[in-house]
Amino acid sequence: MIRFESDYLEGALPEVMRALNETNLVQTPGYGEDEYCAAAAAKIREKCAAPGSAVHFLIGGTQVNFTFIAAALRPHQAAIAAASGHIAVHESGSVEATGHKVVALPCGVDGKISAAQVRECVEAHWADSTHEHQPQPKLVYISQPTENGTIYSLAELEALSAVCREKGLIFFVDGARLGTALVCPGADASLADLARLADAFYIGGTKLGALFGEALVITNPALNRDFRYIEKQRGGMLAKGRLLGVQFGALMTGGLYERTARREVELAWRLRRAFEEKGWPLYCDSPTNQQFPIAPDAALEKLAEKYSFSDWARIDETHRAVRFCTSWATKEEDVSALIKDIRAL
Repeated sequence: MIRFESDYLEGALPEVMRALNETNLVQTPGYGEDEYCAAAAAKIREKCAAPGSAVHFLIGGTQVNFTFIAAALRPHQAAIAAASGHIAVHESGSVEATGHKVVALPCGVDGKISAAQVRECVEAHWADSTHEHQPQPKLVYISQPTENGTIYSLAELEALSAVCREKGLIFFVDGARLGTALVCPGADASLADLARLADAFYIGGTKLGALFGEALVITNPALNRDFRYIEKQRGGMLAKGRLLGVQFGALMTGGLYERTARREVELAWRLRRAFEEKGWPLYCDSPTNQQFPIAPDAALEKLAEKYSFSDWARIDETHRAVRFCTSWATKEEDVSALIKDIRAL
């Protein structure tokens, strides 16, 4: 079986594994207070042009999301997200298990929310005479790219940031697949832009060549105060924290992170062109490493004999949208084989 259902099905980039092996017997302090985490954090701050930011390394995206949101909000406050947002539908209610409601805003197939929606949500809350009986919207959560692989433009990010600052909201960006959003066709927002516009965001490693790990960047000093207490309380402080620092040190060296993301996107676009040539419309216009063709059930059943992919949405009685996802380890010959088999259907 050749697998295209996600981008974290393999181990890690050779450069990451080599760095882990070379440092395997080095003794360091625990809990991220080691030289490797410090060096990796310095590289991230440099890439973000944010020398005063705090960088914390955690194991996975869900852990970053619920830990940061729990640390940022008071008990009566809520997070705003797209109805299809990861914290709303794919994390088993982990944010709500910390005591904070997720207010889900309607979104189209692009999976995005707008500054106007955020403004309307917040103003409606405060206009309600019984607002103190409801969770108070305080944090705006988006992912870049979205669940459907689409990206927010720089203008959209600037608008969201502006309304958050106007309304006293926290702006938090989930970057589990951020690398692909930085290098894909049409991308115009950089790491420095995110650091300038968001109160916090994270750079995903799990889905871009690390064994595991995400780098949370907190640019708002007030939100960094006591964060490590909450990180420890929520099980996010890894005793062997240096394992995260070593991996991100490798990813942030010599353009490896960007180069890996670019390769993922290039392979995904080869598949996209094959879908379009076959006459299969795309469920959404994703420029990243996730592609969502709408295809006949019979054709997908034939492909499923050899390839794995993810069901995404039922379109009609005989067609459905599915997701094909490329990773750092996707082989060019496997992409070529899939394209050949699509053409032969």
